[in-house]
Amino acid sequence: QGFLYTAPVREQGNIYKPNNKMMADELSEKPVHDVHTKEIDLVNRDPKHLNDDVVKIDFEDVIAEPEGTHSFDGIWKASFTTFTVTKYWFYRLLSAIFGIPMALIWGIYFAILSFLHIWAVVPCIRSYLIEIQCISRVYSICIHTFCDPLFEAIGKVFSSIRATVRKEI
Repeated sequence: QGFLYTAPVREQGNIYKPNNKMMADELSEKPVHDVHTKEIDLVNRDPKHLNDDVVKIDFEDVIAEPEGTHSFDGIWKASFTTFTVTKYWFYRLLSAIFGIPMALIWGIYFAILSFLHIWAVVPCIRSYLIEIQCISRVYSICIHTFCDPLFEAIGKVFSSIRATVRKEI
């Protein structure tokens, strides 16, 4: 009463207390997945195949006996078992001792690398590109003003030259 126009009525209701189910679902908070606590695959530990060419070293890749030079079968089997078991358990021992400290060192290294890239390298490059854009335009104008006519004239001079190849016998 006394208004020149009527106040609009929202069909959905108050945005803080929506009337319809669809809007209530849109406004409800969705579960956020934390990247630090994501589920890791304990079976396939190299899903991107980073170490396919380096780490897959088997007994046959290191020790091989050519034809005509064979040790006793028992020695060969014992050597195979010794190599395989030693490699397996020594890797486990080294990873148990140094795995967490190396993960800490690599985590710090990549954090510093990411920080420098995000906060120093990219802003410096972007700043340089913005600043060099003015110089680039002036350079381009100078090239088009002075060099283009010169090269066009030289091209016209040399375009009238005809070369023929004759084979004399």
